Formats: sequence, C-alpha cells, structure tokens
Amino acid sequence: MRLLFTSIMAFMFSASGFCQTTITNGGFELWGNTVPSSDSYTEPTNWYSNQSGSSIAALGGETCFKDASVVHSGSYSVRVQTISGPFSTIINGNVTTGVVDAPTLTKSDGYIGTVNYSTSSDDRRMSFTGRPDSLVGWYQYTQGGSSEQGKIRAILHTGDYFDPETPTAYHVDPTANKIADVTFLTPMSNVAIWTRFAVPFNYVSASFPTYIMINVTSSADQATTVSGSTLWLDDLEAIYPPAGISNTVLTGDNVNVYAWNKTINICFNNVNEDNSVFSLYDITGKIVFSQTMVSNATYSYGMDYLPQGVYIYKIGNDSYVKTGKIVIH
Repeated sequence: MRLLFTSIMAFMFSASGFCQTTITNGGFELWGNTVPSSDSYTEPTNWYSNQSGSSIAALGGETCFKDASVVHSGSYSVRVQTISGPFSTIINGNVTTGVVDAPTLTKSDGYIGTVNYSTSSDDRRMSFTGRPDSLVGWYQYTQGGSSEQGKIRAILHTGDYFDPETPTAYHVDPTANKIADVTFLTPMSNVAIWTRFAVPFNYVSASFPTYIMINVTSSADQATTVSGSTLWLDDLEAIYPPAGISNTVLTGDNVNVYAWNKTINICFNNVNEDNSVFSLYDITGKIVFSQTMVSNATYSYGMDYLPQGVYIYKIGNDSYVKTGKIVIH
C-alpha cells in the first residue's frame, strides 16, 4: 500500500502528461457575438443562443444575457432565462457552444447540434483535445415553477454531434463520435448564492476528443410549459487528474466517483459485479476512509469530519482498479 501511494504522490508532483485544454471563454468575460437580427442582442464570444440559431429558433425572444450585477468573479456572468415567446410558446433559456436548432415549431423536434439546420455550411465546434476528469463551475438558480431545474451538459467528441442524441428525421445518431459526457442538474429549488458544482466525465472511449459541446439551459425539461426559470453561470472549467493518474475506460466496470457538499458519491453502471473496496487518502498518503461495497448500487458517504481539500481515492477489486483526485468542500 505504501509503495502504491508513493507512486501516486510522485506522479502528482511531476510534469503532467495530459494535454490540458481549457474551455474557451468559460468565465464569460468576452462578449462579441452580435446577433445579426438585432444589434441589441449579444452573446458570449465563442458561445451562442437561440437568437443565432436556425431560422425558426431565431424567431424566439432573447433568452441569453450578459449580467454585470450577479457575478462570481470578473466583470460578467452569463444569465439564461426561460421566457414566453411568440404565440405564447415557452422558449427554454439557453447558451451553447453549438447551434440551437428548431426544424419545426414543435418543441420536441428541437435539438442542439454542431450544424445549423437552416444553413449546413454553418458548423460550430469548440476545439478541445484534453481528457479532463470533471467539469466544475459556479451557479445560481431561480425556479419558474416547483418542478423546474437547470441543466449543464458537456460532451467530448470527434466530428459532429447532436443533443439529445436520439436520431430523428432531422439528425443522425452521433454517439459513435462520443468520447465522454457529463451532466449537472441543479436542485429543484432556488439557489440564491453562488454555489460550486463538480461532476465527473463518464468516458466511453479511450481516444482523445477533437471538440467539446457544452449546452446550458434554465429548464432541463425540453417540453416545459413554465416561464421564468433563470440560471446564472460563471467560471466554468475542466479539471484534470494528477499527472500519472488516467481516466481509463472501465469497460464492464464503469464507476463514477464525485464529491458534493462534503459527501462522496459512488455510482456503478453495471449490476452484476463483484464487491469493490473504496479507499480515500489525504495528501500525505494516510488512509482516512475505507469501505467495502456491492458494485450494483449507488453509495453516498458523508465526510463532514474531514477538512476541506484535495484527496486521492482508489476503488477496485480483482478485475479492475481506478484511482483519481477528488476535492472535499
């Protein structure tokens, strides 16, 4: 055990072997996309909203705003707000690195893609070649209705991509291009102070991506009929594992480990695995927690007794092992 952890710690303080690509304008400080239909609408640089979406999507009102009053750091945050648009249609608040596509006036036909449904030559893809272990950011949220919640989703991919992925008459199944994805859902409640979220990427390929698609909405339910939900987002970034610790694809043994509100959550994707052992170490190499678990369930362990900081976890059995960094806060 001492030899294993000595190796891990040595990796942590060596030069990183990962290409640590960053999210372009993840702090939303740069605003320069003037929407063609109106000089009064602007979008974050390298980001887009329904106002610069496909021809039908652009008919909706403004749902993406530069906010200088509710800011986590810097001068601005991005605010997306679900509104009542033309003909009393509810327009979900949105900002994305892709294109908001509305092939018809039916909400369920809508999707976000890298290709503009109205103009196929308009291909929007944010370059990204790293393999981070988690997506981190800060948010506030106001509900328009009691069942409303915001959503932030990121997909690492090659080629083009579409979200939702389910193929329709308007786009193909893009999942062959997926490297990893991650989704964060806000609580179904108001969050009136800046709150940090950190969620792990779920890798389905050992390849490196070429692009990242990030889709942000104030209403996670695409078919919502409620207006008024508002999501503020700031300081969005990709976090990488320590040097020497890889986010290996665990085919047949997929497990996600992440921390939230001083609680460690462990989620197994398979239901027929053997028991696994989860161990947590502080930065000195001392084991501070260990637990054996049946690998067909979701586990949550409260860590209120631990100081805030960076820890190293190891989880595995005779068939697999996964190690990584986790932040208790």
